[in-house]
Amino acid sequence: MLQKIAVVLMEDVALFEFGVLAEVFGIDRTDDGVPPFDFKVCAATPGVPMETSSHSQVVAPYGLEELEDADLIGIPATTWRHAYDERILDALRRAEARGAILLTVCSGAFVLGAAGLLEGRACTTHWRYIDKFHDQFPAAKLDPDVLFVDDGNIITSAGTAAGIDAALHLVRRELGSAVATRIARRMVVPPQRDGGQRQYVEVPVPESSGESLQQVLDWMVDNLTIEHTVPALARRAQMSERTFARRFVAETGTTPLKWVTTQRVLRARTLLEQTRMGIEQIATESGFGTAALLRHHFRRVVGVPPQDYRRTFQTTG
Repeated sequence: MLQKIAVVLMEDVALFEFGVLAEVFGIDRTDDGVPPFDFKVCAATPGVPMETSSHSQVVAPYGLEELEDADLIGIPATTWRHAYDERILDALRRAEARGAILLTVCSGAFVLGAAGLLEGRACTTHWRYIDKFHDQFPAAKLDPDVLFVDDGNIITSAGTAAGIDAALHLVRRELGSAVATRIARRMVVPPQRDGGQRQYVEVPVPESSGESLQQVLDWMVDNLTIEHTVPALARRAQMSERTFARRFVAETGTTPLKWVTTQRVLRARTLLEQTRMGIEQIATESGFGTAALLRHHFRRVVGVPPQDYRRTFQTTG
């Protein structure tokens, strides 16, 4: 059962991510059938104002001793750094050893990594920090595509609002769907979101690292609706097929087929966001030809179906 919840703050804490934990666990909703939580906001130096990442200050009234018997310890995002307060890391290690649940929001996963608690463990973090996290904690089993990862007593979430998904998931796991739904309704958020964080990432299109193929690449982007074959592209580049294929991979890091497929997905994303075209028309305009092919490639690259993506990101009225 979740009864005592301790949230650990440190310098440069992100207020929204801290607020997520406070919103889910720190508000008395017993009038709505939600069990009461003993919510403690803690720091290594309680009572001392700490800078936040948004030009303000917060004060944690409790010290790290509150972590010793907490059922759940929340670690909100904080500015990335090479080292974290060893007093906090030690407290987290002791908590994990006795079986407490540890929940991170966004870059809070770096704190658990620094404590050595993510070696061999499945986890995630904000998509912008994936490479940095890989470099710093190569033994962690990082999943860059999901909104959160539940690995038993360690739950890590992706960027910012994904902390809501992770926290509600934990409530659902420990206290049941009815309680999670009541909290979500009060927060005016869905109890559970579909898809992962891939849908929020701008898909990078491999660009040419040299000048020899740039004109061909530009022409391909301008002509996504026609079929692109290696023989035809090689003739346009005035190269043999073998030389063209080898140079294309060398300069873009991928094959012509994968490159143009990614470009078509990007075109489809733009049309889904900025137009009211039907899926069949978008499939034609982006070069996929059929809605079935569009759905297949779009979900593989972006992580959600085109219709779901449009509901989330469409900007037209």
